[in-house]
Amino acid sequence: MAKTVPQEPTLLSGGNPQIAKGNGDAPVQAYIAAMPGWKSDAGRRLDALITRTVPDVQKAIRWNSPFYGVEGQGWFLSFHCFTRYIKVAFFKGAALDPLPPVDSKDKNARYFHIHEDDSLDEKRVASWIRQASELPGWIP
Repeated sequence: MAKTVPQEPTLLSGGNPQIAKGNGDAPVQAYIAAMPGWKSDAGRRLDALITRTVPDVQKAIRWNSPFYGVEGQGWFLSFHCFTRYIKVAFFKGAALDPLPPVDSKDKNARYFHIHEDDSLDEKRVASWIRQASELPGWIP
């Protein structure tokens, strides 16, 4: 009988892993494991920070990206791999204080980017995560 070898996820444009839509921690961990190079470690650290800050966080993969939310409130955060950085989206980021640094075409959303040599300001990011998790989230 032939052994089946697990197939590595396809990397889409910019190195974003193609992971099937799914709910829970397992598909999110599969996405993080498939993030190329330094991005996988950054994704693990970001996921751990989100989980520490919002212990009952709900996780899912939607549109080839991890989504984080609060049950009954919708999604408050997502991230996505690009060639040179990870884009972290706060769906109601315009309500956060201080504002995340990157503007959006959506008047409610704000972003910040993680580059390879960045040191993550965990205190600031945890504050944004906590604030975002307390707001009504995005419901597609």
